[in-house]
Amino acid sequence: MKKVKVALIGAGLRGVNYMDYALQHPAELEVVAVAEPVRHRRENFKARHGLADEMCFEHWNDLFALPKLADAVVICTQDKQHFEPTMKALQAGYHVLLEKPMSPDPEECIRMGDMASKAGLVFSICHVLRYTPFFSTLKALLEKETIGRLVSIQHNENVGYWHQAHSFVRGNWRRKDESSPMILAKSCHDLDILLWLAGSDCVKVSSFGSLSHFRASEAPEGAPLRCLDGCPVADECLYYAPNIYLTEDTNWPTSAISDDMSYDARYQALQEGPYGRCVYYCDNDVVDHQVVNLEFADGVTAAFTMSAFTRDISRTIKLMGTKGEIRGAMEKNEIEIIHFGSGKVERISFEDMGGHVGHGGGDMRLVKDFLKLVRTDGQSQGLTSADASVQSHLMAFAAEQSRIEGNIIGLREFKERYSVQEAK
Repeated sequence: MKKVKVALIGAGLRGVNYMDYALQHPAELEVVAVAEPVRHRRENFKARHGLADEMCFEHWNDLFALPKLADAVVICTQDKQHFEPTMKALQAGYHVLLEKPMSPDPEECIRMGDMASKAGLVFSICHVLRYTPFFSTLKALLEKETIGRLVSIQHNENVGYWHQAHSFVRGNWRRKDESSPMILAKSCHDLDILLWLAGSDCVKVSSFGSLSHFRASEAPEGAPLRCLDGCPVADECLYYAPNIYLTEDTNWPTSAISDDMSYDARYQALQEGPYGRCVYYCDNDVVDHQVVNLEFADGVTAAFTMSAFTRDISRTIKLMGTKGEIRGAMEKNEIEIIHFGSGKVERISFEDMGGHVGHGGGDMRLVKDFLKLVRTDGQSQGLTSADASVQSHLMAFAAEQSRIEGNIIGLREFKERYSVQEAK
């Protein structure tokens, strides 16, 4: 088996996690370079993978200025920093694995997909849910027509109240202008899964939702701008920052607030950084709940709900067919098949494959599939494609437009509009 060599651009939590595959399977993958602007992250990654000094770069431009030094590039920068390094990597002849979302700009998504197609290179997006045992089993059940012909899907992404506060109120994905709409940043995974399970193109999209709770009008009386500034409701507030980030548990999400996990450094981060702010006085503008309705070319319909107001971070789904229904809870590792007529109920259980952080085992399977594609220069069949990724991203963009404008969006016309803009 040929060992694939890759360079990582963006050594944050996601990039480090994906590249751990090289430590677990050194005969399959070798990381040969990294580009990361934050020095201590770059140094930590260098030590983790034993990289030479000359293979560690502050900026991706420095990496691409050299002759091609790997088979592929893995890009895990922030959302708005995806387009430029992806285009440069494809132009330089690298296969690309890109963290989702592809871009907060629909035109850029289309251009990246077109560039990869013209170059004949592998261009995979990190839609990790396709690679989980949970969703791959659902897909197999549908292909076997276990419940007859699929008619409708109900799918929930339960964001979790504390996860919403961490990532989408205080964190990096709190503002559309700095990252992307929440339906794209958080749920392009889920729209991609719905596209995959439905098995045909999406034709119509409508959506409703808003930011209803995490805003100043909902703040408790007397709440300060920062939690550490003497909050009068500290004992009862669900989002009091010290109760979240100053405990003995320094795993995620605490690991995101500072690169130094000492108590003093974390305390200082809450005094000065974004994670110490009152959740009702942040500069967030993304929604905290949204519903999306989808119609597919073969008549399948889907209703998707994304909500902050859940206890757990989880995904639940119900697939309704002509001969039965399937109910599933990803985080519980359970699938239930109910057959009409006989009333027979089948249950499928999975072992814990990595939980939320590893996307139920999907992260490592995603990397494995990408390596297979790279070894064959894209001649082997993967679970996803650039075309599918572009379409599921456009579904998210259309949903956001529908939410804002209050209308139904035809997806083909929506794509044509941005394709025409790109052509100009």
